[in-house]
Amino acid sequence: MKTRITPGRIGLYVFLFTAALFFLVPLYVMLVTSVKPMSEIRLGNIFALPLAPTVEPWRLAWQAACTGLECEGIRGGFWNSVKITVPSTVFSIVVGAVNGYALSFWRPRGAGVMFSVLMMGAFIPGQVVLYPLVRALAAVDLYSSIPGIVLVHVIFGMPMMTLLFRNYYASLPDELFKAARIDGGGFWRIFFELMLPMSTPVIVVAMIMQVTNIWNDFLLGLVFAGSDNLPMTVQLNNIINTTTGERLYNVNMAATILTSLVPLALYFISGRWFVRGIASGAVKG
Repeated sequence: MKTRITPGRIGLYVFLFTAALFFLVPLYVMLVTSVKPMSEIRLGNIFALPLAPTVEPWRLAWQAACTGLECEGIRGGFWNSVKITVPSTVFSIVVGAVNGYALSFWRPRGAGVMFSVLMMGAFIPGQVVLYPLVRALAAVDLYSSIPGIVLVHVIFGMPMMTLLFRNYYASLPDELFKAARIDGGGFWRIFFELMLPMSTPVIVVAMIMQVTNIWNDFLLGLVFAGSDNLPMTVQLNNIINTTTGERLYNVNMAATILTSLVPLALYFISGRWFVRGIASGAVKG
């Protein structure tokens, strides 16, 4: 079937092309700048391809760039971000899945109130609860530690994860749950043997959302992680704002791209599952 070219379709293509340029041009400038020597960057043509490409800025960004008084690159921040992101994502998804399952099918007494309180938590700015959280974590000796920052991310992610899983489970037929109950299934057996195997699309959506939010977080990592556990975003800020002599724009660009590689890779690898999860009702209100 031949597609008709209409003014509306031309406008759509122009909009999509402009939107693509909006995101791709800065990425192009960052990539070419990160492989240019400083002698070429000083010429000022940011769109020019490198005449003598080099990976030395990437090596410096990874293992030799200064992040304050230390010059060990951004690799320490990378592993700190891994240690923070992996348990925070796993625990928040597990808690959100159990909450969503309970609120969808079991509906304990006061479930509506509990859900409303959780939803209120999703809209409270993080800055409002920073000080109470600092005092609470200090009281239990978790402040400035990996377990402390993981707990904070789980708390902040729980409302959205609960909403996500509750909406997904609410879209499933009640007959499945009733049949499992007739067969003698209990709370945990139905969850692990029936609901969890059907939850792959929403788990992928939840994983992408949590990994992206936690990996890109700056404020919570700066406040709660402690100076020995600073995540990659905080280390990147330190690299860019630490200047001893000439500002190395190629190293800054390489460090920025390295910091964003994990969320980008996650989107490319699991993008098909992400679209399927959205289409199957994972984020329907």
